[in-house]
Amino acid sequence: MRKKQTTIKRFLLVLIITSFNFYSGQAQTNDITDNEALKAVLAAKEAAEKTGVLVNIAVVDAGANLKSFIRMDDSFLGSIDVSIKKAKTARYFNIATGELGKLTQPGGIIYNIELSNGGLVTFPGGIPIKNKQGKIIGAIGVSGGTIEQDHAIATVGAKSILN
Repeated sequence: MRKKQTTIKRFLLVLIITSFNFYSGQAQTNDITDNEALKAVLAAKEAAEKTGVLVNIAVVDAGANLKSFIRMDDSFLGSIDVSIKKAKTARYFNIATGELGKLTQPGGIIYNIELSNGGLVTFPGGIPIKNKQGKIIGAIGVSGGTIEQDHAIATVGAKSILN
């Protein structure tokens, strides 16, 4: 009986280790790494500095969890939440927030969707982040400038991890 229990324990341990290794390999290819998230934030910050815009920049992972964030000195406090929500919105729906916003207007096919998920942001500045294989691994949200500036800065951040 004891030998059978030991064999079962060993089998379960091997199964757990194998499952962990399989999942870890998946996470590395389907989720943004901390280094990639930081690279995106810093690239976006550099783009903002070049244009003289003070913004908040948030990057979320594939599960829409905050992975990296920076609030530039003297940027709007209210833009902290907006940048995070832009990133989450872009990841929840795998679409740039400005594109999603076109569908949420009165009479649009998903009018009022911004009221879901604890509040979404459906104006430009949130962009999905893709890896070199084209798989969405996270998203970036920028807030503090005009919507055109936010979108441009977020685009720089999203594209930075492809280099």
